[in-house]
Amino acid sequence: MSGRILVLGAGFGGLELATLLSEALGDDARLTLIDKSDAFVFGFAKLDVMFGRATLEAARLPYASFIKPGVRLLRETVTAIDPVTRRVTTNASVHDCDFLVVALGADYDFAATPGLDRGNEFYSTVGADRLREVLPNFSKGRVIVGVCGAPYKCPPAPSECALMLHDLLTARGVRSHCEIAMVLPLPSPVPPSPDTSKALVAAFAERGIAFIPDRRVASVDPARRIASLDDGGELSYELFLGVPKHRAPAVVEASGMAEAGWVTVNPRTLETKFPNVYAIGDIANTGTPKAGVFAEAAAKAVATSLVSHIRGEREASLYSGAGTCYIEFGGGRVGRVDIDFFSGPKPTGAYHEPSAALRADKERFSASRRARWFAL
Repeated sequence: MSGRILVLGAGFGGLELATLLSEALGDDARLTLIDKSDAFVFGFAKLDVMFGRATLEAARLPYASFIKPGVRLLRETVTAIDPVTRRVTTNASVHDCDFLVVALGADYDFAATPGLDRGNEFYSTVGADRLREVLPNFSKGRVIVGVCGAPYKCPPAPSECALMLHDLLTARGVRSHCEIAMVLPLPSPVPPSPDTSKALVAAFAERGIAFIPDRRVASVDPARRIASLDDGGELSYELFLGVPKHRAPAVVEASGMAEAGWVTVNPRTLETKFPNVYAIGDIANTGTPKAGVFAEAAAKAVATSLVSHIRGEREASLYSGAGTCYIEFGGGRVGRVDIDFFSGPKPTGAYHEPSAALRADKERFSASRRARWFAL
């Protein structure tokens, strides 16, 4: 059958899907990849930018370096999606396709948390880069690392932020003048892995970081420097570091694909209710975490499905629902958790204690994707 493929979004899922299909189909891929940005940034690189380990410019991987046989990458903004006809309108053109894959990720809903738009957040590249200039000048008072809603990308990231902040303040000799509190709308830092959560909570206790679980930051008052929680409680602060509530992009909501906030898919095949339309990554409601490694795994399943449709050479594989997350514990050490959502009756997470060796593993993970996708 005809095989015009359109992929919306060049994040982890979109980049890996385009790469896999180029490898399998070569010049016959007939794949168009669309993204509104001119560069890709690893999610974990935002913490490096925020804490001065890297500049934003160094973290940006230009899409101009993504060159694959059978793939064209267009910098355009998606303005409308018709999943029935598989027609996508952008600010520059109209695209029709035989197979549509929506990988537009999650947007940040600042309006859902009054006052956050006048505060600090570290989940966007702009927010992380701004805090790069703020943190070196902070020396006294309480810092709140506050999550404003779940689900959110990279579940360990708020914990990493709190631990890395402790290291920064300690290195500057001002930790004794500062308090750190973390507000999380989950019962534990990494719910699928009790061992990982236990290790993180212990790390908080060792460093004097207050952990407030099962609470969401409902609003922020920058003038009074008060964070209001969803149980009516209030916390004062000198510096607020927020994780915005996440939502589906407005263009996806307008398309009729989103249900209960996200795109409903078959969790193993990533198929939507619309024929030959898939959704992968943060936008898809698979029951797995919103993290790049899971989007990458979903891309592998969709790639085999598309090759099977187009060439009939092999059966499609299923989305594994498994992935590895590296966690910054501070002190130059990195831990790891291997999460598996679908193999057993309930999700599991195998914990690997922090070490310098796992830092090297994390760096190899990043380097391998840079080389695979961008030849850098």
